[in-house]
Amino acid sequence: MKVLFLENHPMWIHGLPNGFRDLGHKVKISGTLTKNKLPHLLKTFKPDLVISMGWTPEHAEYKQYWMRRYVASTKIPHVYWATEDPTHHESFTLPYVRTVKPDFVFTICRSMVRNYKKMGIQAAHMDFGYHPKVHKECKAVKGFKRDIAVVANGYSRILKIYPKHFGIKSIRHLIRPLIQDGKRVDFWGKQWESMKPILGSRIPRKWIHGYLPYPDAHKVYNSAKIVIGPQNQLTQVTQRTYEILGSGGFLVTSDTPEIRRLFKPGRDLVVSNSAKQTRDLVAYYLKHPEERERIRKQGKLAVRKHSYSRRAQYMIRQLRKYKII
Repeated sequence: MKVLFLENHPMWIHGLPNGFRDLGHKVKISGTLTKNKLPHLLKTFKPDLVISMGWTPEHAEYKQYWMRRYVASTKIPHVYWATEDPTHHESFTLPYVRTVKPDFVFTICRSMVRNYKKMGIQAAHMDFGYHPKVHKECKAVKGFKRDIAVVANGYSRILKIYPKHFGIKSIRHLIRPLIQDGKRVDFWGKQWESMKPILGSRIPRKWIHGYLPYPDAHKVYNSAKIVIGPQNQLTQVTQRTYEILGSGGFLVTSDTPEIRRLFKPGRDLVVSNSAKQTRDLVAYYLKHPEERERIRKQGKLAVRKHSYSRRAQYMIRQLRKYKII
């Protein structure tokens, strides 16, 4: 097939599109969409399938109308991967789907599938994944060698809007105790300088390194002794979970039912459900590199079935099942 992805953001163009390429499909990334560019791509590339995903500048409201107008007129199947469910289901995903009217929706949240079906849109669950050419093992990089690292955005503004978000609890039992103890944690990502209300104290400025280009994240995962990976929901896992393990990182994350369903704590990764447990785990594994290495290697093996080539295979099976393609 020829597959056109309506996207330009590094977080998305290096993942699922590569999975389709692995399967031998011809893939084109749209780049920044313009009113003239979209119909031109549809006419010249002649895709068999159009995919949009996530929430990026390519989902601006005026671009949604272009998608609806130009893609629908071609009768080419348009699939949307709703990666903002459930947090932004009401505020973004539903308005987007109502405007664009894709032919099929994949959602990272199982419970949302019935919502789309009630709207008359066929849907299925599909989780995040990782691509082994992007999140891969490499030698430790001098500039990223740290005891403890976090690669994520703080999302301080969003967490203010959702005070009951599980992400707050996860950050408080994984990161807050270390910061309060003065234990150095190095952060790559945005908005960590404004996380004092959640962490209880301000992160020292020299510990915050700002935005890290998405394809470089694996360098941190391979260079830090411990990677802390907060979770956002009890019922699903973050994309970062797969990416850290796929890169061969040693992951400490929240103890959730979904983490336990997908991986085995103590074998593939390490889990914590309290501030005290995080303190104890970090202290223990910093002193036991041989155990970190054992878990790191096993985690890399365990995550293989979550590659984006597997996700692409699954997506195609579902679209054929529902007679979309």
